[in-house]
Amino acid sequence: MPSGTYRHVTTEHELGQLVDDLAAQPFLAFDTEFVSEHTYRSHLCLVQIAAPDTLAVIDALELPDLSPFWQLLAEEGRTTVVHAGREEMGFILHAIGTRPSSLFDVQVAAGLVDHDYPAGYAAICRRMLGVATSKGETRTDWRQRPLSEAQLQYALDDVRHLERLWKLLEGKLAKLGRSEWMVEEMASWQDEVAESFERKRWRRVSGLNGLSRRELAVARELWHWRDRLAEQRNMPPKRVLRDDLLVELAKRKSADERQIQAIRGMQRSDFRHIIGDISKAIDAGLKVPDAECPGGERHRAPPPQLAMLGQFLATAIAGLCRQMSIAPSMVGTASDMRDLLAYKLGYRDEDDMPVLARGWRADLVGTIVDDLLEGRAALRIGDPKSSDPLVIESVRPR
Repeated sequence: MPSGTYRHVTTEHELGQLVDDLAAQPFLAFDTEFVSEHTYRSHLCLVQIAAPDTLAVIDALELPDLSPFWQLLAEEGRTTVVHAGREEMGFILHAIGTRPSSLFDVQVAAGLVDHDYPAGYAAICRRMLGVATSKGETRTDWRQRPLSEAQLQYALDDVRHLERLWKLLEGKLAKLGRSEWMVEEMASWQDEVAESFERKRWRRVSGLNGLSRRELAVARELWHWRDRLAEQRNMPPKRVLRDDLLVELAKRKSADERQIQAIRGMQRSDFRHIIGDISKAIDAGLKVPDAECPGGERHRAPPPQLAMLGQFLATAIAGLCRQMSIAPSMVGTASDMRDLLAYKLGYRDEDDMPVLARGWRADLVGTIVDDLLEGRAALRIGDPKSSDPLVIESVRPR
């Protein structure tokens, strides 16, 4: 389309026309603008779309039901291109309960062919296309209307280059023999994102480390109560009850309302109306049978040297990844390496396969680690002034 030309969709009729026009396209790229600080779920404000001969902005405040557009993404035979599309996946899942039929995230793809992950959209455009993107509206409150032309153009910049990035990255993946890696990674990435949106993740509460099993049971019940109330009130869960207060209540293990109110930070006036529900949640956690309390999994404790080996090998593998033009953080962390070593040395349940023992990561890392453990390869210092001084090399059998 001519520079600066786009469709501004604010009515159901315009949305229907746009969806009809996009239905013939084999791919489309999209991004969103949203505000997440004030509501239970992120508040969708804009959807920006790029497709052949089409550049469009949908005003999601004027059109709260975007089901026709989301359904379009789920149709077979169409590729959806995004950058760092976690929130975009969440909007689709919440609206229609399904995923795009074929999703390509340029941030993930860039990590499989470059040194950096996760890389921002502007950084990827600059490095791979030599294009500078707008930075002028990073603090915009996208709920305000009307939006200026500068704000709309800024939003459109987030999709304007996605087609070129997609095609360029597909070519790089094919050249490096990593196209199947991308397919595998997008499938597992979508599984992980869907799980995070569809399942309640109470273990993400800050400060749970060190709690007893009974305290974890109380924390879990408090989390579920807080999450239900936050959804009912359409507010962030931590505004209902902060994580530090939730953990402190779990540690106290008392359902007595007077003792709950005696905790510093529990004197807010609005707590008077919910103190009884907090007490009931704590009581429910205290009544969970011992065998059903979380945290009772038993693992054979790995030896202390495993931490040292994991850090050492993770550093060496990171250097190897950079030499192979793949972001080390895409492959795994030092913790992932410790899990792999524990698995290979018999300190972990055989059915509990770590991430580095699965799929393309196993192909990339598994053989090297096996060779190092079996003495078929050695780790030495190459150039001590290099950014990657550790070298892995084969050892000739004696």
